[in-house]
Amino acid sequence: MAPTLDEDLALAHQLADAADAITLSRFRAADLVVETKPDMTPVSEADHLVEETIRAALAEARPDDAVVAEEFPDTDGASGRDWIVDPIDGTKGYVRGIPVYATLIALRTDGDLVLGLASAPALGRRWWARRGGGAFRDGEPIRVSGIAAIEDAHLTYDSVAAFDAAGLTDEFLALTRRCWRSRGFGDFWQYALVAEGAVDVAIEPAGLAVWDLAPLLVLVEEAGGRFTDLDGEARADNGSAVATNGLLHDAVLAAMRA
Repeated sequence: MAPTLDEDLALAHQLADAADAITLSRFRAADLVVETKPDMTPVSEADHLVEETIRAALAEARPDDAVVAEEFPDTDGASGRDWIVDPIDGTKGYVRGIPVYATLIALRTDGDLVLGLASAPALGRRWWARRGGGAFRDGEPIRVSGIAAIEDAHLTYDSVAAFDAAGLTDEFLALTRRCWRSRGFGDFWQYALVAEGAVDVAIEPAGLAVWDLAPLLVLVEEAGGRFTDLDGEARADNGSAVATNGLLHDAVLAAMRA
């Protein structure tokens, strides 16, 4: 019999507990080993150890499930279930001693994302959601904001350079100028802030992988918001992301297409 979503969520928390112990033990360590990957992004020994630990735990607890993760090749499974893992989202900050990083874990069943968790131990925060079960931060239910006008919205993003590379700088800057406030929180945190109603819009235009976004899509949607790519499709595997409280979504997409 297949595990229930509650059982899968309990397992995700166990995986996150193990990951948190590793990342905190190496956070700001003077002897942390950091290498540069072929795409010129950093990877630390902690990234590798977290992913290896999670893969080993899943191989034991869910041997028929596949694993899709950032640092090592995918493993196949026969169950139609895929665990999607980013061992450390925010590695660039992690290696510089910035506490805004998280281990991201999602479960995809027959192509549908059904569970997401983001654990940020240096912030003392963990967010999670499962389909039909709502969204939570540290055990408390969370909900997106009720802001209904761009002019009243708080917008966040990762970097202006990403919009330059995507050829969307003018559209992005025009949108930020319409908003009440804009600030570059970046990485997983901006989507968690949308889910808990502290921020109303988060945008990243390109260069994202499924492990960067999969758990955050579930989190935002279960909190009552919308999460799509720049084309308006509700997916986490097309390289871009727009997350909003739902009320602002169509206006934001239209502004980025202007």
